[in-house]
Amino acid sequence: MIDSLYAEPSAILYIRTHFNLQDVVIVSPDAGGAKRATSIADRLGVDFALFHKERKKANQVSRMVLVGHVKDKTAILVDDMADTCGTLTLAARHLAEAGVAKSYAIVTHGILSGNALEAIEASALEKLIVTNTLPQEANKAKCGKIQVIDIGVVLGEVIRRSHYGESVSKLFHEVPY
Repeated sequence: MIDSLYAEPSAILYIRTHFNLQDVVIVSPDAGGAKRATSIADRLGVDFALFHKERKKANQVSRMVLVGHVKDKTAILVDDMADTCGTLTLAARHLAEAGVAKSYAIVTHGILSGNALEAIEASALEKLIVTNTLPQEANKAKCGKIQVIDIGVVLGEVIRRSHYGESVSKLFHEVPY
């Protein structure tokens, strides 16, 4: 969880520099990520939406209900990790049905196991943006929708500040470059 906090300023910087904020809505793919998504939306001054997932049994989503206004917006799904990408691709499909202009996803940890790359490639997502907390070169070679945010500078600054007894918490809110 702590490295997700270090990734948040990098994700915010990415969104500020790659999107027109007037068109953006930040979307949490589930209620568990609502705090992270609202934090990003608040810091960007943009709208927020979330999906409420109903399950018939463990690991089986029976229904996703979208809460919030997304029509004609650029939806950016934010999550801490993407493993099989089932939730992200399902959320992107529901966003398309709700009338978004485009959908993107930004995740801290791109695990991308099983058929995740094929699922992303076939999905309604324009791009899956991941940090480099895990190596992504092989995944990028197999899936043209993957883009990587380098958080090495942030992690290096954490180490430097820790070594010299400086504040690390400041990095929760700003990118050191």
